[in-house]
Amino acid sequence: MKSYLLLLLILNSYCLVQAQKVTEPSTKTHPEWSRPYPPFQIVGNLYYVGTADLACYLIVTPKGNILINTGLASSAQLIKENIKSLGFKLSDTKILLTTQAHYDHLGAMAEIKKATGAKMMVDYADTPVVADGGLSDYDLDGKGRVFEPVKVDRVLRNADSIKLGGMKLTILHHPGHTKGSCSYLFDVNDKKRKYRVLIANMPTIVTNKKFGDVHTYPNIASDYAYTLNAMKHIEFDLWVASHGIQFDLTEKHKPGSAYNPAAFMDKKNYYAQIDDLQKEYDQKASKP
Repeated sequence: MKSYLLLLLILNSYCLVQAQKVTEPSTKTHPEWSRPYPPFQIVGNLYYVGTADLACYLIVTPKGNILINTGLASSAQLIKENIKSLGFKLSDTKILLTTQAHYDHLGAMAEIKKATGAKMMVDYADTPVVADGGLSDYDLDGKGRVFEPVKVDRVLRNADSIKLGGMKLTILHHPGHTKGSCSYLFDVNDKKRKYRVLIANMPTIVTNKKFGDVHTYPNIASDYAYTLNAMKHIEFDLWVASHGIQFDLTEKHKPGSAYNPAAFMDKKNYYAQIDDLQKEYDQKASKP
């Protein structure tokens, strides 16, 4: 009997350990997620430091820098090298942000946080997922950790300000894709003018279930409806997004291209995508 209880204890302990391990989902169908892409200046003090599709942004200020998103776990070194090649120091990173609590945007966040000591700031509704490495992600159904958990230093809510070195970012709560998906709105300047910049988290639908069957996220339908409406009324001059493909990164900027903020002032594409996402939402929401 004692041997059986001991064996049961060992098996339970093993299962617990296995449940806590980080297992990043396969990305074989998305080679562009890890494909290197030369970093470049988007506009003013805003730089692109991500991969060919997983968008990561560096905002440089006299008091330190802000890094938004980190891509996959394997992207940590790439981001470090991209920042260095632009002439900046990783150690100057003071604030870490994300547009959504998914492994393809948070995979390297824990490593970057450890290397820099930067403060992690997260939308309130994504805070549990960031802190548990994806265990509580509504779309994963408790399948396990998909990224290394990250300690959250500040919880953000809609319209909160993030300030550093003269920069002021406003967080926009745009739930649906994740419970705490968010966008950021801020002003930057270059020698010619001031730009209102939107880093948009496009509300793509990730669940294959009917909205009414997503029991771990009962407000999913109303959250998507709210976000789609909110994103139709944002005032901005220039926009980028969580994925390069969403704003035609590789078409608008070729490696080695000259500085050209105007390439990212494509509002027509932004509103066309929102309209397409609205149609997708309406179709899914209409299913009984």
